[in-house]
Amino acid sequence: MSEPDDQTPAPPVDRSPNYNPAWPTSVEIFDTTLRDGAQFEGISLTVNDKLRVAEQLEDLGAHWIEGGWPGANPKDEEFFARAKTELDLKASNLVAFGMTRRAKGKVDDDPTLANLVNAGTETVCLVGKTWDYHVTQALRTTLDEAVAMVRDSVAYLKAQDLRVFFDAEHFFDGYRRNPEFTMRVLEGAAMAGVDCLVLCDTNGGSLPHDIETTVGEVVKYFSGTQIGMHTQNDTGCALANAIAGVRAGATHVQGTMNGYGERTGNCDLTALVPNLTLKMGIETLPKERIERLSTVSHAVAEIVNLAPQPQQPYVGASAFAHKAGLHTSAIARRPDSYEHVDPAEVGNATRFLVSDLGGRSTLALKAAEFGVEIDGGALGDLSERLKTLEHQGYFFEAADASLELLMHEAAGWSQPYFELESYKASVDHRSGSGARVWNELDADLVTEAVVKIRIGDDRRVGFGEGNGPVNALDSALREALNGRYPALEQMRLTDYKVRVLDSGAGTGAVTRVLLDSRNGSKSWTTIGVSPNIIEASWQALADSFVYGLLHSS
Repeated sequence: MSEPDDQTPAPPVDRSPNYNPAWPTSVEIFDTTLRDGAQFEGISLTVNDKLRVAEQLEDLGAHWIEGGWPGANPKDEEFFARAKTELDLKASNLVAFGMTRRAKGKVDDDPTLANLVNAGTETVCLVGKTWDYHVTQALRTTLDEAVAMVRDSVAYLKAQDLRVFFDAEHFFDGYRRNPEFTMRVLEGAAMAGVDCLVLCDTNGGSLPHDIETTVGEVVKYFSGTQIGMHTQNDTGCALANAIAGVRAGATHVQGTMNGYGERTGNCDLTALVPNLTLKMGIETLPKERIERLSTVSHAVAEIVNLAPQPQQPYVGASAFAHKAGLHTSAIARRPDSYEHVDPAEVGNATRFLVSDLGGRSTLALKAAEFGVEIDGGALGDLSERLKTLEHQGYFFEAADASLELLMHEAAGWSQPYFELESYKASVDHRSGSGARVWNELDADLVTEAVVKIRIGDDRRVGFGEGNGPVNALDSALREALNGRYPALEQMRLTDYKVRVLDSGAGTGAVTRVLLDSRNGSKSWTTIGVSPNIIEASWQALADSFVYGLLHSS
């Protein structure tokens, strides 16, 4: 038998969803990155970080964004206060999280319930015990009181015209040991008018076959109430358990971006959404939003200051990467021969490890979003330039402000605000001859900076002091620009992150700096990359000033 000709069209591959009529037609996506995800070891979010993550989730179109626990700490209180004016949510709904009333307490004077009401959200998520072991050992109360705590709290919040979700904590552990009590708790919530019963695998110890059987029983029993899933990844089954729950009839799934969460993490929404929609034919997010998964995944990783995982399914840099050899030659002709979905469906791209494929269409969309008019030739040149910059360590998905400035430059614009002549930053440590200072406040540190710039024919010099080189450079640049641009009085730096890109190089490693800025009504992020951390910081700082001035008129 002769070999088929290479040019013969490949037989069509059936990529239509394998939908089963027994499954739900749609599933709500509830993102808890800002609460449960923030408990992941290594994550510490500022309020600005939380607002930026929420903006990314809105861009993705998550149905629900759990913002945190109002009243539990000053950070979450500030987040909900600022969210009222600083978040413009159209596709998503913000959710406040809290617990039931206290044992033997009253709902009308319970501080947690009051904070939920005052958070300003239309939806709240309430957590309560459904495992008798926790009721008797942790709460130290009776099973009847535990049921009443849930029932009373749901009823109180519903009376405040709120949509109420109930997180049934340790549901699967409790159901295995005392199903009668566990179902009584759910009944109490349902009778009080709860909008969704969320079954939580809090310890993450369940397996898919158990999940599917149990959820099926609950769905059948509570036929008139929405059932949701919340799964942890302690057995590596959070995603599989969530899918098992959906197969059994759950229509609401809670998870996090990139699987962040306490201990080993939560159900990863970047895999859940395409598995449900692209593989199973169950509607989750609109298709045009699913195409943003990779961008949002990487942007959130940068905001939380954790390196994206290259091998992450669907959205990882290596998810559709192919080594040289048979795979490469085959996929170059017929991409579906080695790729289970079209990478573009999740915003990713096929990669050969010897070269990256282009991204001009994405750049064209971003240029239109920024309002930058750029012709095809300049766009092609910019695409090649971005490849070079990203190879050096730049990551523009989390620094839209710097990307917009590059697009303006590619379109022929040259920023008119200032031209750098030179800068210098120094740190003078005067605490002694090599003695380690355990309390930095005891050290006599003097940080100074000098910035020399030109504004047209006007040469200006600014001097600044600060609590570090970046702070000093910021002060020096402001002094040099003093009086020329009043808009700078409203602009301030709000966050500063540094990542070492090649840790094997030790102190000579390349560093990436992300700088967040704000002018009262608008926030933006800029980036700098250099082996010299001061130079990387200056790049981000200069971009921040230019972007702020560009958008001040």
